Amino acid sequence: MELFNYKKSQDVLALSASFTDFTYKKHCHEEYAVGVTLRGIQQYHLDGHYQASHKNGVMLFNREQSHDGSSYDKAGIDYVMLYLKPDLVEEVLGKKELRFNSPIVYDPVLARSILMLNDAVQNGQDEAKCSELLFDLLQLLSQSEMDTKLWRPQDNLVRKAKEMMFCSIEDVLKLDDLCAEFNMSKFQFIREFKSHAGISPYQFFLNCKVERARQSIETHKDVYSAVAECGFVDLTHLNRHFKRVFGITAYEYMLQLNELNR
Repeated sequence: MELFNYKKSQDVLALSASFTDFTYKKHCHEEYAVGVTLRGIQQYHLDGHYQASHKNGVMLFNREQSHDGSSYDKAGIDYVMLYLKPDLVEEVLGKKELRFNSPIVYDPVLARSILMLNDAVQNGQDEAKCSELLFDLLQLLSQSEMDTKLWRPQDNLVRKAKEMMFCSIEDVLKLDDLCAEFNMSKFQFIREFKSHAGISPYQFFLNCKVERARQSIETHKDVYSAVAECGFVDLTHLNRHFKRVFGITAYEYMLQLNELNR
């Protein structure tokens, strides 16, 4: 059985998930992501390194950090995840950004804070309450070994390449233009990008299109606008890639958001 329940407050996207056989395709998020494993063992590769989060493990993902994900065994997993916008994090922390040094920690206070905010968003509590819980969570995240640090500048090649991809999200990946920009052969560019970003240029570009489609659905509550806006061939094309990243199709995600706003 697969269950992916997304709910959104003004500031936070919350996920409650349960599955056995599903596998996330390698992807990354523009937001920070923090979550708690409630049951089972959640395994994933983070920037190419194997991780396993057991019960009560707090999972911490830096923004644009590539990862996949699956259950360790047939017992399956239950977990929650919160997606936190970088500009909101900076606002709360006074123009600072987060840099998680440990991908998984076992901190009951931090876990409880994440679960409280997830429950508040999932149950549609007042925005004021959700905002206070978010503030408290970010204060916790900025302490201890997860101390706030300035985000280290990305490699110039990767940063510039990402900017070019973001500007052509409604089109196909123009690999020749990227290679010409950096005076590299096609395979040189792919190798350099993947070694720095942890994900191939094509995977990153597809991921950007899916993320932009999610944002479009959240704004317009219309999945077909997202198809056109982000350059997908049709809804089936978007649904297929959306499910690999978010566990549900773009159409199902739209239905969940529309149900929340009734």
